Parts: sequence; C-alpha cells; structure tokens
Amino acid sequence: MTTWDIAVETVRACLENGVREFVVCAGARNAALVEVLARAEAAGHVTLRQHFEERSAGFFAVGRCMQSEPCAVVTTSGTAVAELLPAVIEAHYQGRPLVLVTADRPARFRQSGAPQAIVQPGIFGGYAGAGEWADWDRRSPWHVNVELEEDFVMGEVEWPELAGPGEAQWPRLAASGLARWLKDDLFRGLVVMLGELEPEDREDVYHFVLDLKAPVVAEATSGLREALGPVVLADPDRALRHQLPGKVLRLGAVPSGRFWRDLEELPEVEVWSVTRSGWSGLARDSHVTLGEVGRVIRALGEAEEAGDALGLLDGNSRSAAEIEEWLEAYPDSEPGMLRSLSQYAALGNGVFLGNSLPIREWNRFAQWDQAIPEVRANRGANGIDGQISTWLGWSAAREDAWCVVGDLTALYDLAAPAMLGQVERKGRVLVVVNNGGGQIFSRVPRMAAMSDRGKELMVNPHELSLRGWAEMWGMGYCRIASQDDFDGLEAGEVPLLVELVPSAKETAAFWERLDG
Repeated sequence: MTTWDIAVETVRACLENGVREFVVCAGARNAALVEVLARAEAAGHVTLRQHFEERSAGFFAVGRCMQSEPCAVVTTSGTAVAELLPAVIEAHYQGRPLVLVTADRPARFRQSGAPQAIVQPGIFGGYAGAGEWADWDRRSPWHVNVELEEDFVMGEVEWPELAGPGEAQWPRLAASGLARWLKDDLFRGLVVMLGELEPEDREDVYHFVLDLKAPVVAEATSGLREALGPVVLADPDRALRHQLPGKVLRLGAVPSGRFWRDLEELPEVEVWSVTRSGWSGLARDSHVTLGEVGRVIRALGEAEEAGDALGLLDGNSRSAAEIEEWLEAYPDSEPGMLRSLSQYAALGNGVFLGNSLPIREWNRFAQWDQAIPEVRANRGANGIDGQISTWLGWSAAREDAWCVVGDLTALYDLAAPAMLGQVERKGRVLVVVNNGGGQIFSRVPRMAAMSDRGKELMVNPHELSLRGWAEMWGMGYCRIASQDDFDGLEAGEVPLLVELVPSAKETAAFWERLDG
C-alpha cells in the first residue's frame, strides 16, 4: 500500500470504531494523516483541533474523553510520541478511551540513530493496548502506530457508512457478594466514600445513599457533595480519625482525602470499592467491583438502612460551626479565600479542580449551599501536569467554565491556553492560587525535621506573577489578595485569569487552629 492508502485506511478505521474527535500535532511524518483528516472534517465526519505541543494536546484529549466518547491525538514520529506518555497514564488510571495515532518511520530505521526514529511500538507499555481494533474495550487507551514514508501522492477518499460510536465493553456484573457484605456486621459502623462519579451514575447513587442513611464522605467530584445535606460529614478526616468505622464502601474514583490514605495502615477496616476503573486505590487487601457505578447500584436492589451505628453524625453541626468560625476569623487565609471563590464559581457551569491543595481545600472548605452542575479533576495518577489542558478539553463546549489550580500546576502547563481560540470562551475563568510554591509540602509532618535547604527544595519557592502569561494568551487579568478584591471578579466574553494570592500569615494561623 502507498503512504496515502495507509493514511486513508488508518483514519477510516478510527471512524469505524467510533472516533469522531481528533487533536492534531502536525509534522512532516504525519502530513498524509493530517490531509486525510482535513478532508474528513470537510465532509462533516470529524471535529479537528490543533496544537503545537504534544503533552498539552494529550491532556486536552483526556478532557474530551470525559464526555464518555473517544478522542484521538495524532502526532509525528520520534519524541513527539513520548510526550504523550503522561496523558496516556492518566487516561489508563481514569479508564478513558484515549486513542493515540502516531506516525512512524518505517521499521528499517529503528535503532539506527536516524532523525526522529525511535522504537515506537510498545512505547506506552501496559498503559495502552494495541493490535486489532476488535480487541479494544473502548474504556482504556489504544495505540495505533502507523509506519509511513515521507513522500506521498494524494488521491481520492471514499468514506464508509458510519454507525454509532459503539459502547464500552464491561465484564459480567456480579453484585451478590457486595449485597451480602452491605448487610453483615453493620454494628461496626459503615461509612460511604464518594469519589468522582460520572453524571449518569449520580441519580442512582443519590437515592441509594439516602436510603442507606450511613455517614457519607462526599468529594466535590461526586456531584453530590452539596445535595446530600445532613448525611455528609462536615470534617471527615478528623471525625474518622477519632472514631474508626468498621467498613467503608467507596463509590466512584479514588478519594483525595487523608483518611483514604490512612486506610493503608488500617487493615481492620474492611473496604469495598465500586468503580468504573477497576482500581482498588489501596496496596492492601480489599474488595473491588468493576463496572458502571449506577448499574451496580441498580443490581443491588433496594438498599436496607445501615444507619449511623457509631454516631459519627452527632457532632457534625459542631464541626461545621467550628470551620465556619475559623474561616471568618481568617478571611484572607487560603481556605478563607477559597470559600469566597467557591461562592462565585457556584454561579458558573462547572468547575475543574487541580490536584494537590486545591481539590483538598475545596472538598473541606467550599460553600455548601449551591450545587454545582459538574465538578471534574484528574484523579487517575493524581499528578499536577496537564491540568489546565484537561480542563479546556472537558469544557470545550461550555460557557461559564471555571478551573482552580495551584501555581506550580499552572507553570507545568504554560502552553495550554494555545487552545483558547478553539473552545468556548464566554464566561471562562482560570483561577491560579499563587501561594509562592508547593505549599502542600509545608504541611507534611515529616518535613518538620528536614533542614531549611531540604524544605526549600521540596517547596520550590518563587515570587512570580502570572500577569504577563495572561497578556501573552489574550486573557483578562484579576489579582485577588484580600476579600475586598473579590469585587473585581467578573467573567465576560474574554477568558479571565484570576491570580489568588492568600495571606501566608493568616493561612498558617488558620491551619494551626484547625490542626490544634
């Protein structure tokens, strides 16, 4: 087959397997693929976006996959392919249908040292499947490596009749063991922990949890944090450290809170996870049910009341009042400013939360009164790279989309705003919490014994302002360093960068009160 024929067949195969969106990172090696895709776009078969930087493009595609449809990234050969690895890892642990279409020099160039020739087959290891399309489960990354000669002669393209995108393949569902487990030994105390849930799962989970009447730890990404009201623990990490439950039922993705990590050292607490990713999230023994969470809940039938055997909810009002008191006492602390920010963001059309401190502080301190339409995060591998790119992908068609990330997270993804011209811009707000470095490490207990130089190396302190970055990409800019500055926060037709600069002194005082 000619280079043109191979390119046509590759794109046709993508279309036949439900791939309708592509992010193109163009180069000489994938030019034939780019031309075929351009013709597919002209025929109305695909949506194309372009980026110059593969790592950012990969994470943008991960965000598009959060719509439960596959998205492909198309790259040239060489290290361009290697740049996709972080996004592939994230998609692998999230269970997202990310497709990698990587142009390659013919096999004879491998291990020759020729330009842009590396060993591309298998480069993603166990993080992506490859081979026959029929073997793809449509819920995990898939690698299509295409060997192409550089020169090609363009021809005509005939497009196939396109069926629907197809559905993800799931193993046979078995819920009887979980049903028995939910009824046994309830005197030991059952707690439900809600991680990220897909929108279609939330109604089933909502009714199930209310019927169960057990205490709940609800991440913002569950979409149910505000909706479940009095059964949600206001300060779960402290409450659960004080009174250990005997059983934990996790629904959705791996939670971000401290108590989940503490479970590694608490084998006496039984854990059962129901998750679409299949990951237990723990290195210790636990039970896992793989499947669509809502479907598993429906298979359990009507929930029997488990109740609050340990009285964990008895002190809920007091815990909530204490947090409110401290937020009011230290309004310019990072938690205090995030509380105010959350009241503005709740008026938007969805929030993406960055890893490290933002998602943890949002879960503990964000407002409780207004439900947010959708909250997302990259909780697969939990890294801080590609966060802004993922937000732009997930919210590409949304007005009034918000994102809250830390300063180092933003510095990891400086090329992300290159996509702003290819997504919905109206009402878009990017908030960067600039606390001068990776301050989450300053709260790690074992750091207290480190030398000053060691602490500096951990935190990566800086005195950077992001105003110039906003100007570079045509964003509006707003700096908020006190509660009074929130008066200037107003989204508009142009994307807005909000640089949130909390008081280090008030932040330290707040945490001293909370931890004391």
